[in-house]
Amino acid sequence: MSRQYFGTDGIRGTVGQSPITPDFVLRLAHAVGRVLKRTEAKPTVLIGKDTRISGYMLESALESGFNSAGVEVVLLGPLPTPGVAYLTRAQRASLGVVISASHNPFDDNGIKFFSAQGTKLSDVWEHDVEATLEEAPVWVDSANLGKSHRLEDAAGRYIEFCKSTFANNLSLKGLRIVVDAAHGAAYNIAPKVFHELGAEVVAIGCAPDGLNINKGVGATHPEALIEAVRAHRADLGIALDGDADRLQLVDAHGRLFNGDELLYLMVDDRLRRQEPVPGVVGTLMTNMAIEVALKARGVQFVRAKVGDRYVLEELEKNRWLLGGEGSGHLLALDKHTTGDGLISALQVLQTTVRSGKGLAELLTDIALFPQTLLNIRLKPGQDWKTSPGLDAETRAVEAELGQNGRVLIRASGTEPLVRVMVEARDGVQAKACAQRIARTISG
Repeated sequence: MSRQYFGTDGIRGTVGQSPITPDFVLRLAHAVGRVLKRTEAKPTVLIGKDTRISGYMLESALESGFNSAGVEVVLLGPLPTPGVAYLTRAQRASLGVVISASHNPFDDNGIKFFSAQGTKLSDVWEHDVEATLEEAPVWVDSANLGKSHRLEDAAGRYIEFCKSTFANNLSLKGLRIVVDAAHGAAYNIAPKVFHELGAEVVAIGCAPDGLNINKGVGATHPEALIEAVRAHRADLGIALDGDADRLQLVDAHGRLFNGDELLYLMVDDRLRRQEPVPGVVGTLMTNMAIEVALKARGVQFVRAKVGDRYVLEELEKNRWLLGGEGSGHLLALDKHTTGDGLISALQVLQTTVRSGKGLAELLTDIALFPQTLLNIRLKPGQDWKTSPGLDAETRAVEAELGQNGRVLIRASGTEPLVRVMVEARDGVQAKACAQRIARTISG
């Protein structure tokens, strides 16, 4: 059964356009509240948000919708997405709600949910909510309305949790770190985490005005971080996105390290300490060099669909701990239940502090395979899977690449595009092969 409103990470869109309107969000919260009350007499929901100006409006709508269904609401204020997941579990709440559109510009926003255990919710739960949305609302009477209050020092509690995941016998003293919070949810949290662990912190992207989230800063615009690291002669730069679940790192030379490389470093640190790492989960887009390197060290590697929720599902199925995406969504399930940019950064920093080596030195033996990604726009009604010669050309390319590359063809979930990715040890070969496949689709 397809979902009408929920995408791969909650409900997201442009503010003022369906479904990101106050009337729909009120109805959504009411429906979610009714679903919760099927199994719990008086549920409690936590609500956190990023720094978008629309967060005020959507927070009020959510609060009203939940209260109208008889659900208690706890307001957290601006807080990273993984902070909401942590506090939902720590406070024994029924549900956590985040108002954020992650790395999108300020005029977008969204709603996503966490279970009482601080994990993403299932497709079945989302279908149940959508079915309830189609029913007439059932307003509770005055005596049974939910109440609301604000959790004092939600940010401070989350800061202490982040610090607790960093080894007690280690310190960041002697390191100058540039921290870029993308003018987002971690603006008042990220600098404190690294400072309280001993680092000298230079903060950028930490002055939100409601309109500047992700604008020219953060994990999706690392140029600002690279420039600041060089200008301040810092040892490292850390960039988060608007809701702080995504991470990019920059070293003293201005080299940018993506999520694939950082995932490998998290594995490497554990292997150096002789901790068992039976397997790791990446995605269909994870660079093949990481897979080759992990298998050479006896670590199984499995690819999930693109999206951190699918990485999590695969980790849980295999009972493994480490996984992630090249975009910087990284999971360490013995540290947190969901992807967390701050905690992931601390896991990588532990590696550098313990080894006394820089990021590049730790990755000397890893040379990422060149990737060519082509976006082919589809004509109205075009069924790209039946394009003449596509199957034959794809098989020919795969045979040519053998063990030295791979092909990935997938439709965009948001645009009328087909994405053709070819990865190979030889960048020229990757580009030529991708163009050959693309021609069979574009005609």
